Amino acid sequence: MASAGIVLAPSLKSNAMYNIFNEKKLKVALVGCGGRGSGAANQALQADDNIELVAMADAFEDRLLTSYDNLYEKYKDSGKVKVKEKNRFVGFDAYKKAIDLADVVILATPPGFRPTHFAYAVEQGKHVFMEKPVATDVPGIQKVLKYAREASNKNLKVVVGLQRRYQENYLAVLEQIKKGVVGKLVGGQVYWNSAGVWVRPRKPEYTELEYQMRNWYYFNWLCGDHILEQHIHNIDVANWFLDEFPVSAQGMGGRQVRTGKEHGEIFDHHFVEFTYPSGAVISSQCRHQPGTYNRVAEQFQGTKGFVNTNDAAAALIYDLEGNEIAKLESSEGHNPYQEEHNRLFKAIRENSVLNNAEYGAKSTLTAIMGRMATYSGEVITWDDAIKSTHQIVPDEMTWDTPPPVMPKPDGYYEIPTPGKTKVL
Repeated sequence: MASAGIVLAPSLKSNAMYNIFNEKKLKVALVGCGGRGSGAANQALQADDNIELVAMADAFEDRLLTSYDNLYEKYKDSGKVKVKEKNRFVGFDAYKKAIDLADVVILATPPGFRPTHFAYAVEQGKHVFMEKPVATDVPGIQKVLKYAREASNKNLKVVVGLQRRYQENYLAVLEQIKKGVVGKLVGGQVYWNSAGVWVRPRKPEYTELEYQMRNWYYFNWLCGDHILEQHIHNIDVANWFLDEFPVSAQGMGGRQVRTGKEHGEIFDHHFVEFTYPSGAVISSQCRHQPGTYNRVAEQFQGTKGFVNTNDAAAALIYDLEGNEIAKLESSEGHNPYQEEHNRLFKAIRENSVLNNAEYGAKSTLTAIMGRMATYSGEVITWDDAIKSTHQIVPDEMTWDTPPPVMPKPDGYYEIPTPGKTKVL
């Protein structure tokens, strides 16, 4: 499978490792105990019979304890959740303590921290599941690419949470594209239009740093804006189906509806045109505006037909006259979120090659290019973007570290302004 890497014939050393991994009880650590991290831990625990959750880490104790209580309650009869109190770590350095205790780590904090956590996990020789996106700035991308290579050199298995690459209907339509059923892809449209996400009210006891971390979605150093945090899924499908990454991006965006102090510094809509080496142009749109048309999907045009994909429905292929020529569905009960973990643990047990980190980093960079284009109003090239040294995430964090952005005296945050904001 393209998303899972190439399975190589095992060497004698590989056979030996196969036997070790096949018999070993694998220890798992969860870093980032919010909803997505807890969900990923649950899926990991269902992916393999011989597995234990042994350590947990989060910046906030309340999030960790809620996650632990829920997971323990679900798995108390199986004994798969064995996180002693001393192995529940809180704070900015908690990730190191949890990772040190595990064979496999789940990285699900806000994405601004992902490059640092991934680097440490690889340095310690751990297999990794990490949620998308894998960074919020280009220096973070460069770090992930560096450690992606090191992970391959160490024969570590890495899965990135771009789960459409593990989804049956998407894999089926990609097979048809490769067979030439719709000809050469020349363009497409990708969408993540929705009402938006949660807001957590500011409390008097919060420092500015704690407030931003609890509302991480609205601050670029932590989230990267919704074009990156959510819309990366659809942008990644375009990169995957075209089998290339864009040479340039240009677009527009802003804040029209979601404009409160509680909405931090991010836009509520983006529209970007990505141009690819083959000449294909992908139009990308994402929106967080309640009461508007919702759509999370992709469509692509080829020289002989076109394709519609949707994570919750069948993939459809049409000829140029609009006649349906294929309807490709996932099997009943198929869950791509679960399949990611199934493939990860299978690769560990079989010692087969599996490393999603490079394409995860490059699709993350694609979405960052889109953000750069909408924030600046300029054409952003891949070559310029990948060289950017503009860093928005601090190298080291403690609870005394001032956050990289601060509110103005009126309580609002500085909003990117096309024509003025510099992004490279």
